[in-house]
This record gives sequence, structure tokens and C-alpha cells, in this order.
Amino acid sequence: MATLFGNGVVMDAFAVAFRIPNLSRKLFGEGALSTAFIPAFVREINDSGIESAWRLASALLTSLALALSGLVLIAELVLWCVSWLWNFGPETELLIGLTAVMLPYLVLICLAAQVSAVLHAVGHFTWPALLPVMLNIVWIAAIWLLAPLFSSPIQQVYALAGCIVATGIFQVVAPLPTLWRLGFRYDNHWHTTRQKVAGITRVMLPVLVGLSITQLNSLCDSLIAWGFSRPVEDSASSFLFGLIDYPLRSGTASALYFGQRMYQFPLGVFGVALGTVFFPLLSRHAERGDFHRLKDDLTLGLRLVIVIGLPASVGLALLAKPLTALLFQHGAFDSEDASQTAEMISAYAIGVWAYCGLLIVHRGYYAIGDRQTPLRTGVLAVLLNLSLNFTLMWKLGGRGLALSTAICAIVHVSASAWLLWNQHIRFEWSQLLRVAWRATVATATMSLVCLISLQQIDPQPDLPNRLLQVFVPMLFSVVTYLTAARLLRLDELWLLFSRQPKNDNLR
Repeated sequence: MATLFGNGVVMDAFAVAFRIPNLSRKLFGEGALSTAFIPAFVREINDSGIESAWRLASALLTSLALALSGLVLIAELVLWCVSWLWNFGPETELLIGLTAVMLPYLVLICLAAQVSAVLHAVGHFTWPALLPVMLNIVWIAAIWLLAPLFSSPIQQVYALAGCIVATGIFQVVAPLPTLWRLGFRYDNHWHTTRQKVAGITRVMLPVLVGLSITQLNSLCDSLIAWGFSRPVEDSASSFLFGLIDYPLRSGTASALYFGQRMYQFPLGVFGVALGTVFFPLLSRHAERGDFHRLKDDLTLGLRLVIVIGLPASVGLALLAKPLTALLFQHGAFDSEDASQTAEMISAYAIGVWAYCGLLIVHRGYYAIGDRQTPLRTGVLAVLLNLSLNFTLMWKLGGRGLALSTAICAIVHVSASAWLLWNQHIRFEWSQLLRVAWRATVATATMSLVCLISLQQIDPQPDLPNRLLQVFVPMLFSVVTYLTAARLLRLDELWLLFSRQPKNDNLR
């Protein structure tokens, strides 16, 4: 996408238009639906048997399809009316058009997420992990094979938007044979479980808000970036009748989008996976009233977040420029775009450990049935992010938007962890502080080696030098961190490579 469009009007419109269906993918696909559904599904199996549980899954699938289809239909009508009643500039018309094309993906990806939640509930994780991969494979193939068939960037971006929606159909259908093999049968008498579906919905709504804070903050960043960027066709340097200068330049929304994709890489690979695996375990402990083991597992999850999230945050910030040049600076994406995007990556990277930590802490709340505290703290975090956005962007530009999201994540996870400890689960602060201290020393050592190795490589723009600028510091950094972790006895790091889910020696 960077090579094809660069940081500009077309990519800005796509980045903002894709936010709504992509936000739904993150909310449903990264745990909110599973968080509400899995405990109810397990309880249904224990109380009424597997057939009743399949009936509950059928009811939720049907209800979700009907509700979301109606919501998307209303949204499409609103977009059509807005476009018909008012004459907007080409940038706004492109945004409205792309949003209308990609809205149906919201229904498809949420249904795929519900199928994934059922698979999670019965202990199958392969297909849920592969569904996002499918989207990326089709997306990349469309850029290579379909986009060159069109001469206009506008036509190209609409073609790619259509491919994303088509992929959603495949994401819904592909896991169904596996679900059928595991025993699922669609039950036409789903209306008999309507009250239980309503209960899951009541549980899911506050969970959606609680788990979506980082994504909602990113959405706010993108909308503000698009709304406060200087239009390309506007040669003036101010808006609001010439009273205020535009604080952002065109391409900011694109740079934020690429920056978010980069910080979400460690979040998706590690944070989401850890939260997905730990939540059923925490839920079982809570159901049995075994709060001692719940405390131990929650503490272990947070320790794992520290030993991976902290070096990931620092490493991503240090390598932001060479990573951006290697991955994005091709075709329409020039050196100015690379510099703009690297600023976003380095700002977002500060909070990688906090984004991952929120996924664990919130699942601790949901395992014990507290859905209100994450909801309240989440609303406050969104308000804080908006305040920081409108404060920092005038001084720091687009980087201020990214930095505000990272700051909010750090404040949010710190406050949430303290409230969880103070109100519910007395997890081991002493263990966390000991691990944090050791990880900080190891990360500081890694950072020093990374900076020294970066200075030894000639910063030439050719591909071999770009590869060296990324992989040589990365290799030295990984080796340094692993060595320091071994010397400092950061045993949590080695647990990630163990086949055993628990190591009693780490308690």
C-alpha cells in the first residue's frame, strides 16, 4: 500500500475508511466476543450438555448477522443521503465512497470472529489464528495482480477495497468444515435461547468498550489527522475563516496507519496470543473459586508481558527509521513519507508493553465477572487521549497524536493493574517489580548495543545497506538481550519456548 499510494490523499482516505470495519475486526476478533461467549458456552455445556451449547452458538450467530446487517444498511443509507444532499470536495467524496464499499466487511468479519469464538471455546486455535493471515495474503495478491490493471489511483483503491470485502466471505466460510467436524450443527430452534443471547450481549457491550480503548484511541487519532490536515487542493495555510493554521499536513493519517501497523505487530504476535490463551485458564479458575491459582496465572501473564513487551517497545523505537526505510520507502513512498512515518512508529512504540499488558489485566477483570471497572477506566482513557490529542498536535504535529495514545495506554494499564490488585486479586507485586528491574537492565544493555551497531553501518539508500541497517542491529540486540536475560535469571523468557504451560519454579 505504501509503494502504491505513498502518504497522500488516496491513502489517507483509505486509512480512515478502513478504520470502522477494521475496528470491528479488532474488537470482535481479538477477544471481546470470546470474553463474553466462552464463559457462557462452557457453563451451558456443564449445565445442559453440548447440544444446548451448539444451540446457543447458533442463536448468537443468527442474532449477530441480523443486527449487524441492519446496522450496516442504515449506515449505507446515511452515507448515500449525505453524499447526495451536500457537495463535498474530492477528498471527502473519496472517503465516503470507500467507507460505503467496505462497510459490509464489518458484518462478515464479525461473523468470522463468532465462529472463531466457538472454536476457541472447544480448544481449537488454528483457524482463528489463520483468518487474519487470509486477509493479508489476498490483500497483497490484489496489490500485485489486480491494481496494475487500473491506471488511476482512485480506481486502484476501490478495487482493493472490493477485494477486502470479498475476502470476508472466505473468512466466514473457511472454518465451517472444521467446526462441523468438531460437532457443531446449526439449530433452527435458536429462538429458545434468546434470553441467554441477551445475557451475553449485556456482558459483551461493556467488554467491547473495555477491550477497545487502544483501538478507539487509534480511531480518534486517524479522524483528527484527516480532519485537521491541510487539503491538497487548498493552497491556504489556515482554516476556520483564516483564524487558525492547519496543525497537520496531508499524509498524516497515512503515516499514523502505517505506524499503527508496525506497533501492532508485536501486539498481535504476542499480546493478543497471550491474552487468548490465558483467558480460558483464568475463567476456569474463577468458575471453580480457585483464586490462588488465578492470582498465580495472572501474575505470570504480566511477567511475560514485561520480559517481551519492554524490549519490543525500546527496540521498535530505536529501529523506527531503518525499519521504515526498508519496509515502506519504495515507489510512491519517498524519503519525506518515510521520515513522517518513522516519527509515528517511534511514538507509538513507547507503549507496546502497555498495550500488551492491558489485554492481560482486562481479562483478569472479566474472568472474575467485573466488567464495569474496565468500562469506566476505558472511558476516562479515551477522554484523556482526546485532550492530549488536541494539546500535543499543535506543538508536535502528527507525532503528538501517536504519543498521546502511547501515554494513555501507559496510564491506563497502570491504573487498571492497581485497581485490580486493590479491589479483587492480590497478585504478586514483588515478583513483578523484580522481573521489571531485571528486564530494564537487560533492555538498557540491549539498547546500548543496538545504538553502537547502528552507528557502524553506512546509511546508504540501496537495498543491501537498508537490510544491514535493520538486521545487524536486530541480531546484536536479540543476542544481547537473551544473554543478559540468562545472566540476570529472567526465567520467564525461557518459559515461552517451553512445551509446559506452567513451571512451578517460576512462582
